[in-house]
Amino acid sequence: MLIDYDVAVTMSDGARIYADVFRPDGCEPVPAIVCWGPYGKHAPVSYDLFPNHGVEPGWVSAHAGFEAPDPVYWCAHGYAVVNVDPRGMWNSDGDATFYSAQETRDACELIEWVGTRPWCTGRVGMSGVSYLAIIQWHVAAQRPAHLAAINPWEGLSDRYRELAYHGGIPEDRFGPMWRERRVAFSRGRVEDTVANYAAHPLFDDYWQSRTPQLSAIVTPALVVASWSDQGLHTRGTIEGFRQIASEHKWLLIHGRKKWQWYYRPESVELLRAFFDQFLRGVDRGVQRWPRVRFEVRDRFYVGEWEQRDTWPPADVSHRALHLDLERGALSERAPQRESEAAYDAREGSLTLEHRFAADTAIVGSMKLRLWVRAEGSDDMDLFVAVRKLDRSGEPVGFSFFNSLQDGPVALGWLRVSHRELDPERSTPERPWHPHRSEARLAPGETVPVEIEIWPSGTRFSAGESLRLVIQGHDTYRYPPHIVCCGHSRTRNAGAHVVLAGGRFDSHVLLPVLGNR
Repeated sequence: MLIDYDVAVTMSDGARIYADVFRPDGCEPVPAIVCWGPYGKHAPVSYDLFPNHGVEPGWVSAHAGFEAPDPVYWCAHGYAVVNVDPRGMWNSDGDATFYSAQETRDACELIEWVGTRPWCTGRVGMSGVSYLAIIQWHVAAQRPAHLAAINPWEGLSDRYRELAYHGGIPEDRFGPMWRERRVAFSRGRVEDTVANYAAHPLFDDYWQSRTPQLSAIVTPALVVASWSDQGLHTRGTIEGFRQIASEHKWLLIHGRKKWQWYYRPESVELLRAFFDQFLRGVDRGVQRWPRVRFEVRDRFYVGEWEQRDTWPPADVSHRALHLDLERGALSERAPQRESEAAYDAREGSLTLEHRFAADTAIVGSMKLRLWVRAEGSDDMDLFVAVRKLDRSGEPVGFSFFNSLQDGPVALGWLRVSHRELDPERSTPERPWHPHRSEARLAPGETVPVEIEIWPSGTRFSAGESLRLVIQGHDTYRYPPHIVCCGHSRTRNAGAHVVLAGGRFDSHVLLPVLGNR
């Protein structure tokens, strides 16, 4: 393997960004894989920030960048790997901005530079996890000439809804950690994302400029998502697959640990088959793959795989479970008598359960419709969790946020002043909130809200139960050293009141797969 460290690549405005180029020791040109991320092209792979991450030492060499392909493997199979420090990161010139038009232009110019090197065949791919996946949506939408395939492996596609403001509620744990501990290394200036998020609480031009035009993407794509990244990449990765216009696109959704799934040898071989097909022109049977494969989980690291031609699966039907507040249950029949339940807005919760009489697989996004009233505030921040209980009533945990094992089936959020729906993008099964304005509550005002519960895939056997939790704070709260999402700046005070029955049709809508 030949390694060229700190290769200066000059952008069209004269700024130099630096790349490390790994390529096979030979004379023949090869296709290249570009890895674009802010974490340091020279940095050794270390996932110790997340205990129990599951990446085996023998899976990754010291040459691999964080969340990036391993050059030792790929060079041995006839590929070059290019690790890049973007503008303003580490020793690269300029100021760093994230997912901006400037960064996107730089990445496109870098891809064109790679594609015209004498050691490259002119066919360039992109791969990587998280940031290295997100940037692929932005770059592919610009259609650089030499970009021939992309592999967004768990990368959100809507930074406002999927990271900074869940349901309009500001996220203030993961975001500050990322800015302070992961992307502060520069000889220039680094965008203060924490300040920018706070300055833009509604979806405005700032957020629009950081949102990729997914429908413009026509590049062949192998998209990988997980049920386990609730609050980070789950929703946006699946939404990216849905919206891109690529004729050749595949979706794989697992319920496991993110990095472990990326680096496991079987996943690397799967990715090589995809890149061989579209970067080398070798028929690896990719065109015969099912377009969508997903895991239906039973419990932590136990599940069965299904395959379909579309997402959402065509054989999903929607079933409503109605809130029966008097019984603390979710019922297939709507209660005729109106009732209400109140809980402390800051620390209390409302819990309702449904025991399944037959095996049921829930696959896709759920929707929670509630009638609510605030007592003591002019707004409400609602946190929703769906959990699974075994036949004895004990919670069943799932993989969660890279390394945790007590995670939910799915999560949802909504700031009630953001309850407005986009009539064109909303469907009966899934609400779409524009988040462009606020409507505070008048004293005593009761309003209906619709809450999107992020996609999931879980099997409930007969006798097992679904638990719905509604409250005014994070359902999962961990010690400070555990990396996860959090929301401490809520508008909650006094009590939350939920109404159901009669005129108040409060229910959760479940996407049920086939007849199961």
